[in-house]
Amino acid sequence: MTSICILGIYVADLVFFADKIPTHGESVLGQEHVIGPGGKGSNQSVAVAKAGGKVNFISKIGNDPYGEMALQMYKESNVDTSNIIISKDDKTGVAGILVNKQTGENAITVVPGAAGKITKEDIDQSSNVIKQSSIFLTQLEVPIDVVEYAIEIAKSNNVITILNPGPAVKLQDKTFKLIDYFTPNETEASFYVNHKVETQEELKKASNQLLEKGIKNIIITLGDKGAYFANNKESYMVDAFDLTNKVLDTTGAGDAFNAGLAVALTEGKKIKEAIQFANAVGGLSATKIGTAKSMPIREEIDNLL
Repeated sequence: MTSICILGIYVADLVFFADKIPTHGESVLGQEHVIGPGGKGSNQSVAVAKAGGKVNFISKIGNDPYGEMALQMYKESNVDTSNIIISKDDKTGVAGILVNKQTGENAITVVPGAAGKITKEDIDQSSNVIKQSSIFLTQLEVPIDVVEYAIEIAKSNNVITILNPGPAVKLQDKTFKLIDYFTPNETEASFYVNHKVETQEELKKASNQLLEKGIKNIIITLGDKGAYFANNKESYMVDAFDLTNKVLDTTGAGDAFNAGLAVALTEGKKIKEAIQFANAVGGLSATKIGTAKSMPIREEIDNLL
């Protein structure tokens, strides 16, 4: 099986549910709290493994209970952890998430911890796994110079690169030219083109601007509307699936989409088919609560398709 290499962060999500989000200096009594796995790269790795892909995750965690929780989850989902560095100096990253139970609104503080300290030297030590992969997938939660460095290594070894640009930050011009698949959502796409990306016309305009930067293929994810694809030859919409189950939680749906895209491409699916597969993975993940826990297994994906 061809392999997918993912660079990204793991954080433990500490989620607190109450009837309101406290304001400055206020204490509120909450109803429940949940501790679960988070971080885009981590979510994507679990989603790839559950969708039937072979995945190697490059990340950094602390030598602590949250780090152990991550390793246990990877073991259960069959994610290769041989390139996860356990730091003696830094704690595993955490995200404190306050959720208003009435409205679903949230407020989040992310402390990347060990994952925010990944260095170019760490990438050098994992460079073989990048070079030997058929797909390298990353996001922008790891220090940006490290992400760009890893993409360079991948591309100079003819590895297909997927960049999921979240959270959106400025990239060097030369990095765009190394990206085979660029997968922003509407908000992230608008950051890179400096205009709103909502209508069909705006999607087309944004895609053309991004293609001019040297990216090979653009896939703008549109939630329940599906995804818009463009390259220098063609452009089209790929509709989302009509899900029988109600959408419960869209957190992590973008991670599920990127994982699905990577799996489909390693299986040699044509681009339109690969986006349909990715839409299925993303859609199914939104019908369950949570991120890594909500990622669908291959059987569920095949049934929907």
